[in-house]
Amino acid sequence: MRKTILCALLTVFGTAMAQTQLQWQTDKTDIRVEFFTPSIVHVVKTPLSHSYMKKSMVVTAQPEEVEVVRNGNTVASGQLTVKVDPRSGAITFQDNKKRTLLRETSCVFDPWTEGPDAGTFRVTQCFALDKDEAVYGLGTIQNGRMNRRGTHQRMEQSNLEDYQNVLQSVKGWGLYWDNYAPTQFDDDQQGMRFSSEVGDCADYYFMYGGSADGVIAQMRHLSGQVPMFPLWTYGFWQSKERYKSAAETESTVDKYRELQVPLDGIIQDWQYWGSNYLWNAMDFLSEEFSNGPQLIKNVHQKHAHFMISIWASFGPQTQQFRELNEKGLLLPIETWPQSGLSHIWPPRMDYPSGVKVYDAFNAEARAIYWKYLKRLYDYGTDAWWMDSTDPDFFNPRESDYAYIVGDRKSPTTEGAPTTWRAMRNAFPLATVRGVYEAQRSCAPSSDQEKRVFIMTRSAFAGQQHYGSNMWSGDVASSWDMLRKQLPAGLSFSLTGNPNFNTDIGGFFCGSYNTKGSGSAPRNPQFQELYVRWMQYGLFCPVFRSHGADAPREIWQFGRKGEPVYDAIEKSIRLRYRLIPYIYSTAWQVTSNNDSYLRPLFSDFAQDKKVWDMTDEFMFGRSILAAPIVEAQYTEEKIIHEDAMTGWEKKEQSGDRSQETGVDWSVSKTATKYLPKGTTWYDFWTNKSYKGGQTVVLATSFDRVPMFVRAGSILPLGPEMQYVGEKAWDHLELRVYPGADGTFTLYEDEGDNYNYEKGIYSTIPFRWDDAKGVLTIGQRQGSFPGMLSVRTFTVVWPDGTTKTVDYQGQEININQ
Repeated sequence: MRKTILCALLTVFGTAMAQTQLQWQTDKTDIRVEFFTPSIVHVVKTPLSHSYMKKSMVVTAQPEEVEVVRNGNTVASGQLTVKVDPRSGAITFQDNKKRTLLRETSCVFDPWTEGPDAGTFRVTQCFALDKDEAVYGLGTIQNGRMNRRGTHQRMEQSNLEDYQNVLQSVKGWGLYWDNYAPTQFDDDQQGMRFSSEVGDCADYYFMYGGSADGVIAQMRHLSGQVPMFPLWTYGFWQSKERYKSAAETESTVDKYRELQVPLDGIIQDWQYWGSNYLWNAMDFLSEEFSNGPQLIKNVHQKHAHFMISIWASFGPQTQQFRELNEKGLLLPIETWPQSGLSHIWPPRMDYPSGVKVYDAFNAEARAIYWKYLKRLYDYGTDAWWMDSTDPDFFNPRESDYAYIVGDRKSPTTEGAPTTWRAMRNAFPLATVRGVYEAQRSCAPSSDQEKRVFIMTRSAFAGQQHYGSNMWSGDVASSWDMLRKQLPAGLSFSLTGNPNFNTDIGGFFCGSYNTKGSGSAPRNPQFQELYVRWMQYGLFCPVFRSHGADAPREIWQFGRKGEPVYDAIEKSIRLRYRLIPYIYSTAWQVTSNNDSYLRPLFSDFAQDKKVWDMTDEFMFGRSILAAPIVEAQYTEEKIIHEDAMTGWEKKEQSGDRSQETGVDWSVSKTATKYLPKGTTWYDFWTNKSYKGGQTVVLATSFDRVPMFVRAGSILPLGPEMQYVGEKAWDHLELRVYPGADGTFTLYEDEGDNYNYEKGIYSTIPFRWDDAKGVLTIGQRQGSFPGMLSVRTFTVVWPDGTTKTVDYQGQEININQ
């Protein structure tokens, strides 16, 4: 007999504080519903009488005391109503006006009967969406789309695609599917489905935020807020695969300083440890890096910062491998590099590397990892490049998926032993979190504590809380791939993870080396692609040039006074002028759940034309970025590249790379759409446009199309060679009339966690459009080294300027 049972602490009609789970039962399924907040509901479904024990790796929040009212099979919090069908167990979610937000259709459990996963299930949860409802997120899917309707995606972490299981709708609801196994996402005529390969239960969180920002805020409430990165991380980073000696690494910094092109970070990629048998030894063992600690000191003396490559795997001759192997803390999976020889591709499989991935789900393994990594930290390393955190997983076998991972000593806690299949997609979260928590625990005081800055190739839900920035993997150098990076980064941001970047120019550029090894930077086809990619990268939280097959430093593309060199330099210099705006946005990301990369529907959801727009986005709250993502001066080269097989490149287009005399000075045109609901100003010309129209812009090679919305107050800093070279004692404030507006300038010490104690300052700005008055408000807070007096030059689009001295007290400035 089908029945509906409410747990004994509640009456059939009444009010309760929902620390207690609400429970129903059908003839097949136990259903538990818990209000975490008035607008977040946790749903767990298990087959009848099936017991399970689970502590979420992702959700760190505890349920609040929420007053709920139950009436039969309906429970309401005042913001959300949950209805449970007593026969099927299907749940419907409604807002406080009884409008249906999302409804389940079915839940299916297919039992595992053999192997170590026996006793668990293949779990499928189905939902029904509105016919024209757009849904977004899931992760960095490289298909060039924003809207996930009508798509089918197997979600397993890889080099180029990463998944967070977080989805949100244009209707303002979000869903986090709390399962770490490879999962199939489908949307078709049968509905929208999450199908995970293994699980004890169907486990998800329904969030109603009312907007994209609201859903992001709720996901971060569940899984952790975003810590501040150091101020210097927002400067320009140079890298390549790879600098082969300490002298080469240091000389790269020297050359940037000689050319007076801004630079804040240099990255040392792999093999500073020596051979592949010493893979990821986390020390400078190569003869070409015989004094690695001195290299780091020298980089610091040149006012730059040092990031180094580390991996989730170890070669058989490393100390780490031996210690982990003795304790049974290495995984049997086949990973990169496959050969022990230095020749990268194709690998000599008759000389296997023996490299193994460590068990990041095991606490003891994570402690061993940090024990050796701390050596590099003590040398003065500023930041970590955590490569292959997917991790690389070649030629997978059933025995690999069935391998037991986790903490065998504490089977009742998070990290309890289970299969690699069950934990597969959460590996990047486990390894990144291990480094973040270890580094934060090792500083004697917050004054001496470096902010953690991790760049990683993979991410899972909740990873935003652990000081990590994800890049999109070893993408090909092609226009098609550049176009795909925009929606990939926006989709990643919609999962609650705000920090995203790409290899500027793409990683594999070998097909452009038509005049010899490393010649791509002199090939006009690659030059145009690189400049446009650089102009997109200008708007990413981390602004970083990197790649294989050819060097990427600015001087490789020409000399000062030449169009390609000058276009690259112009983007770098603009980035530094924008740092006061970017760092203030970073504070809003941390304190107010904002995002850097904002799909246009986040701010203009009422404009359906932007619902699936992939070539424009908001950078913070004020700037509309509209980068050029198609070739204008050369023929587009079409590249097909398989990241899993490494370094193979093929082309399918006519090759005009031998063409000479490209006139980069010729003006071109681009068509861009400006969202309705506001007035837009061209950043370069100050020409204003009414929103809701498509405009044809005159474009140039050295400028990225960008607009500023009416009501914006945009602070611009001084030009500088590195962050901190010049104080922000004289800032330009650009004010864009047409609407009221506000902005908060944020400042702190730049590289410790004292801001968590309230040691920072803010200056509020307010523009009253009707009165034409800009108010610079009273400064709030303080920090060591804070400027007590400064100058602002206010600039309006009509050319009006006014300069005022500011000492922390409110000032009103009339246009």
